[in-house]
Amino acid sequence: MDTQKEIRAHLRELLEGRSAHIDLKTVLEEFPLEEINTSLENAPHTAWELLEHLRIAQHDIVEFSYNEKHVSPEFPDGYWNRSAGTAADWKRSCEQVLKDLRKMRDLIADENTDLLAKIPHGEGQTVFREAMLVADHNAYHLGQIAFLMRILEKK
Repeated sequence: MDTQKEIRAHLRELLEGRSAHIDLKTVLEEFPLEEINTSLENAPHTAWELLEHLRIAQHDIVEFSYNEKHVSPEFPDGYWNRSAGTAADWKRSCEQVLKDLRKMRDLIADENTDLLAKIPHGEGQTVFREAMLVADHNAYHLGQIAFLMRILEKK
C-alpha cells in the first residue's frame, strides 16, 4: 500500500469539502451580500470579517508551504480586516480563497511533494500538517459564516 497516495486522497477529499464538511464555495456564493457587514448580537465578527480572516490565514499557510521567502502577517492583528467590505470586495476575497485552496490541493496532489517531510524553511511543519491546518481553520470559520447566514435568514 502506498501510504502517501492514501494520505493525498484523504486530504483532497477534506480540502474539497466532501464527506461531513461544509462546501466552502456554496456557502460563500449563497451568503446574502447585503448582510456581509451586519453585526449580530453576541457574534464577535461579521461575515465579512470572518471571510477576510479565512482568506488572510489560508493565504499565509499556503504561501508558507511553497515559498521560503514568505513573511507572515503580524499576529494577531495582521490576520483580521476590520474595515467594512463591499459586494465587489466579497467577490474578490472569495476568488482568492478558492485560488489559494486550489494551490494547496495542487501541492498535495503533486506526487513529488513528500507530505511528511519537514518544510526546509519551517520549524518542523510538514505539508501534511499545513494542509490539515487549512482544512481545520477553514471548516471552523466557514461554520461560523454558515451559522450567521442561518440566523440572518430568520430575521
